Amino acid sequence: MSYIITKAHLKLQRSGSKYDNIITESRLSRILCSTQNKVTVFLSHKHSETEILQDVISLLKNCGVDVYVDWMDEGMPQKTSGETAHKLKQKIEACRKFIFLGTEGAIASKWCNWELGQGDAKKYPLNIAIMPIADRDGIYSGSEYMQIYPTIKSDYMTIADSYFVEWNNTKITLKDWLRR
Repeated sequence: MSYIITKAHLKLQRSGSKYDNIITESRLSRILCSTQNKVTVFLSHKHSETEILQDVISLLKNCGVDVYVDWMDEGMPQKTSGETAHKLKQKIEACRKFIFLGTEGAIASKWCNWELGQGDAKKYPLNIAIMPIADRDGIYSGSEYMQIYPTIKSDYMTIADSYFVEWNNTKITLKDWLRR
């Protein structure tokens, strides 16, 4: 049986310092120019949901990838503008994978939905996924349009290696999806 990931489940994944493996603009440039071809993930999320963000970063770090978070990038404008949108488009294209952290807050955010549209244009269908996050009681309303994307879920509520990406009646482990 597969489960939508809950906030409590994610909390079990947290390790290390607050924002390990965050990619800044200068670090992203170095990674993209290196020969090691490290996987980078653009993480679309609601900025105020820092606890969930920390948990997801820990999970992704444990999968061996680097994560780009826009508001931690010193190269982003201090105030949102057209320049912000232009730079976000560049970052989405530069990162190999795109994950939309599907919390209720992110679904309601105009910026998160805009980023999802950009991710759709550049990464669909193989390099984009939705990670729905349910409240502690497991309730998740989501949004109908998100049903067209690969979805990150879990088989077991307590095992870190149980995460997978499901799409078109197929499942692949999260680690394998991130590597391809």
